[in-house]
Amino acid sequence: MQIEADVRARQMMKRRLSPMKTQEWLWGYIFVAPLILGIAVFYMWPVIQTFYFSFTEWGAFNKYSWSGLKNYERLLQDKVLWGAFRNTLLFVVWSVPLTVIFSIIVAALLNQKVRGLTIYRTLYFLPVVTMPAAVSIVWKWLYNGDYGFINYILSFFHIKGPTWLSDPKFALYAVIVVAVWMAIGNNMIILLSGLQGISSSYYEAAELDGAGPFYKFFNITLPLLTPTIFFVMVMQLISAFQMFDLIFMMIGDKSIAIESAQTVVFIFYKYAFLDNAKGYASTIAIVLLFVILIITAIQMKLQKKWVHYE
Repeated sequence: MQIEADVRARQMMKRRLSPMKTQEWLWGYIFVAPLILGIAVFYMWPVIQTFYFSFTEWGAFNKYSWSGLKNYERLLQDKVLWGAFRNTLLFVVWSVPLTVIFSIIVAALLNQKVRGLTIYRTLYFLPVVTMPAAVSIVWKWLYNGDYGFINYILSFFHIKGPTWLSDPKFALYAVIVVAVWMAIGNNMIILLSGLQGISSSYYEAAELDGAGPFYKFFNITLPLLTPTIFFVMVMQLISAFQMFDLIFMMIGDKSIAIESAQTVVFIFYKYAFLDNAKGYASTIAIVLLFVILIITAIQMKLQKKWVHYE
């Protein structure tokens, strides 16, 4: 009899709690509804539209008609686009590792207790909040082949510097330097938060065993920082695949070096806004989206082998 009474009491309690749980779920959906609506309107719907437009051909007055797979067939034969893909991969291969490495070094240095630490952190973060147009103007002056500061410094060593942004051999690498310089500040902040989340007890135990600073950095700091490094790598890779602004403002579509420096997004801009080939531009955007998704999925799969979660 006592067991039956306990069962009935639990059932009565569940009935009383059920409306409360339903109310909690309802309020939860209400609170996340603005975020879900924003993602649906500003992210998901444009992706769906772009996918549809990739099967269309555009004419005058923004009129378009269904063209099937013609844009995708054109994409496979577009040598200029594949050259842009090569430039983009080159940009990614150079910029992402350099950005991550320098960001880790800067974050580790600025995690120390030194005088004027706030000033140093502010100086490294300044490029992040500076408009890309202003950054491009300054670096274009630095790279100027006739009176630029970089070539002026090289002249002291009897080296004649090239016209960095007009020479097809150097244009893309010159932009990579600027992109790395601009990205360090933002990644530094993220990595700093990861560094400050590492417990000091690990370092204290290592010091008791006589470990030096390099041993602590490579055997304690880096392994425990890998989740943050992984996040930075994923975000930096996605950003590198979408490089456009520096190419557009530092080199421009009239330069003789643009063919060796233009990225996939730059080609997308040319087809969409200069040639009015919005259907073909949508095809390029969809292909780039799938490339980024595939590479990100590979990163997510490989993280199990080197990312150490506490």
